[in-house]
Amino acid sequence: MKLGSLKEGGRDGTLIVVSRDLTRAVRAGGIAPTLQAALDDWSNSAPRLNALYADLNEGSASGAFALEMTALAAPLPRAYEFVDGSAYLPHVERVRRARGAEVPASFYTDPLMYQATSAGFLGPRDPVLVSSEAYGIDLEAEVVVVTDDVPMGVTPAQAGEHIQLIGLVNDVSLRALIPGELAKGFGFLQSKPRSALSPVLVTPDELGDAWQGDKLHLPMRTWLNGAWFGAAECGIDMQFSFAELVAHVAKTRPLTAGTLVGSGTIANQDTGKGASCLAEQRTVETLRDGQPSTPFLKFGDRLRIDVTDAAGASIFGAIEQLVAPARHDA
Repeated sequence: MKLGSLKEGGRDGTLIVVSRDLTRAVRAGGIAPTLQAALDDWSNSAPRLNALYADLNEGSASGAFALEMTALAAPLPRAYEFVDGSAYLPHVERVRRARGAEVPASFYTDPLMYQATSAGFLGPRDPVLVSSEAYGIDLEAEVVVVTDDVPMGVTPAQAGEHIQLIGLVNDVSLRALIPGELAKGFGFLQSKPRSALSPVLVTPDELGDAWQGDKLHLPMRTWLNGAWFGAAECGIDMQFSFAELVAHVAKTRPLTAGTLVGSGTIANQDTGKGASCLAEQRTVETLRDGQPSTPFLKFGDRLRIDVTDAAGASIFGAIEQLVAPARHDA
């Protein structure tokens, strides 16, 4: 099934069930007022939401309406936790090679992850608001999963059973601020503003054969200002599966229902498939030409992130955003 949230009913939105073709929706308030509420009682709410999803696709759901993407908030407008990884090591390898450094052996057995911003997520059509172009504005097209309650110390095999929803995220990065923050040895803060989620999150069964081994096996398609930017394969070169990432996070703590776990920027050994972030493209150019030629995002730029099925239909809905200057109240 496919779930989203309308920009109504308060900070956490109103839960809706969305049709498979993303054209219609129905409010699910009789089951759960918000997606977070549904996840908190997932064993009871999921079967009822699935039944409503079946009715919607059959055309028999009462109260169904035409879906407008601009009316959507992020499926989870805010979450208790968002932990992001860097599971595609070709990106890490190239970045380090560009600066003459080697990848530590531990990176191949121990996932790179950090605590990301979860207090608020941008909707799929909300602008990326940044104070200055000098911050080095970048998109990062990623896959994200959402868990139910995960016990501490789960194995990867057990962790996979707790992945309930899958979607896309534009993990916005401010590249010019990252080096100074990492130099402090305490991780990201100002360099990681709010990210945007895809219009809907879907259950693993909705993906069919495209969800295998706790990985999404489809290309991540990105465009900048209407021009093709990349179609990196999500199921190739992912060093750690989502089950392994979830288990890594839960090693020393339980995870609350509604926890998001990100894959990190999709990147392949084959650079001919394009990139999923500007930093990756700039690294490829540096290794090839000695210097980057692709600029970071500017105000007025438009980006699009999408994943389609074999027939070319969007699965999660596209993230489409305008980059714009932030306005600060006096």
